Amino acid sequence: MSSTPDLPLAGIRIAEFCNVAAGPYCCMLLADFGADVIKVENPDGGDTMRAWPPLSEGYSENFASVNRNKRSVVLDLKSPEGLAEAKRIIASCDVLVENNRPGVMDRLGLGYAELSKDRPGLIYCSISAFGQDGPRAKEGGFDLTMQAMAGVMSVTGEPGGAPVKCGVPLSDFSAGLYGAMSICAVLRRVQAGGEGGHIDISMQGAVLAVSALQTSEYFGKGEDPKKLGSAHPRNAPYQAFRAKDGWFAMAAGTQSLWLSAAKAAGRPELGEDPRFANTSLRAANQDALRELLEEAFSTRTVEQMLEAFRAAGVPCAPINSTSQALADVQVEHMGWVQPLTLPNGVETRTFASPVRIDGSSLPITRPPPALGAHGAEVAKEVSK
Repeated sequence: MSSTPDLPLAGIRIAEFCNVAAGPYCCMLLADFGADVIKVENPDGGDTMRAWPPLSEGYSENFASVNRNKRSVVLDLKSPEGLAEAKRIIASCDVLVENNRPGVMDRLGLGYAELSKDRPGLIYCSISAFGQDGPRAKEGGFDLTMQAMAGVMSVTGEPGGAPVKCGVPLSDFSAGLYGAMSICAVLRRVQAGGEGGHIDISMQGAVLAVSALQTSEYFGKGEDPKKLGSAHPRNAPYQAFRAKDGWFAMAAGTQSLWLSAAKAAGRPELGEDPRFANTSLRAANQDALRELLEEAFSTRTVEQMLEAFRAAGVPCAPINSTSQALADVQVEHMGWVQPLTLPNGVETRTFASPVRIDGSSLPITRPPPALGAHGAEVAKEVSK
């Protein structure tokens, strides 16, 4: 499999000096759009995510999930030969992405200040825990610590419960998304005749940025947002509810949806209750509202409630496990779950890019690479 020339980023080459999640995810997003990503890995096992389970005959499925559509080169950047080869690769690239601690690439002679001297058009993206400068710049961070630092754990979980992180690595992937978006923006500037630049993406900043509703609540009220479980601070009914045989989610986010939801629940009189007359009142009285609704739901199954709310046009959903989410009819319709052959020949599946352009999904043009699989190929290309 090879690159597809009609993809938006076809012809763009990226050098990736990244490990684990944020940087590799950023580069995979760009590779999905057609960029040629050369992943430079260390000779001591490469990207540490290669060792993360589950392992399918020795190959990490976690690694595969964020490294498709790339080529892998192994270089010892502490050796003169490896460093020289890295510089040749970078010289052939439009973009460099790295997610080391600030200062590491500078010490190797691969920092932005050094490389941009003769390459004003180079786009250099650094992803780190706290950014390239400032009092915390030298500190490291993982998704857990960044969710804690950025306040996510203070609003996740049930009231009065222990601190809980979001189960999805929000910090890593939001930083990766910001990185990919920023690279595309500066690419446009370069292609218009402008200069490249050094993009500084911090996980802390990315998580705080996607916490816009929580930060604005604090700015507006002067009070810290609180844990509400699955409930919403400004909207109700908008949470997970218990039915006869389990749980489901229902979100009646407007006045008309609320009235439809009350009828579908078999309690139309709640639509006339002054405690629930508008969005603000329902949010203020949502504990009482939940109890009344769950009393009505207690004699009906989850499926019966979902059928009733869907018929009324009220957004609702089952509380899916991962396997159930992947088996959803819409996922199947979109073709998001794709077969994938690992470098060791094992057949597996992966969740492909959710993006469609002109009705077509972005293709998987390369499987995730074996460690160093493209060293000779890339060396030949950059030595020309």
